[in-house]
Amino acid sequence: MSTDALIVMEKLTVQEEDAMVLIWQHAPCVVRDVLAFYPEPRPPYTTLASVFKNLERKGYIEARKVGIVYEYTPLLSMREYKSAFLENWVQTYCEGSYKQLLAFLVNDQRLSRKELKEMYKIMEKDGKKS
Repeated sequence: MSTDALIVMEKLTVQEEDAMVLIWQHAPCVVRDVLAFYPEPRPPYTTLASVFKNLERKGYIEARKVGIVYEYTPLLSMREYKSAFLENWVQTYCEGSYKQLLAFLVNDQRLSRKELKEMYKIMEKDGKKS
C-alpha cells in the first residue's frame, strides 16, 4: 500500500492504535491471542473484538475465517502507517515543512543538537550511496 493512499485513511483512536501495534507484532492473529498480550487490566474480549471490526471497516486489517475463528492480517506495515501519520502531522501542524518539525523538536529540547548532528551524518552517508 502506498503512503499516498494512507493519507486519506481514517485516523485511528488510541485503542485502535494499541491493537494495531499488537497485530503488527503477532500477525496473523486472532482476537483472543492479541488479548493475551495486553497488560492488566485487559479490555473485555467483546471490546477488543469491536476494535478489530472497526480496524477492518477502516481498511487497516483484513479478516479470514479459519475454522470457527477469524484470523486478522494487517493491510499495511507499521512503517507505512508511521510515514503517513508523520506526513499528516507535518502537513497539519508544520505547514508541510519538515524543517519546521526539526526546528520545533530542537527548540522544544526534544532533539538535542548532538542528535541533530548524528542525523546529519546519517544523511550525508546515505547521500553518498546514491
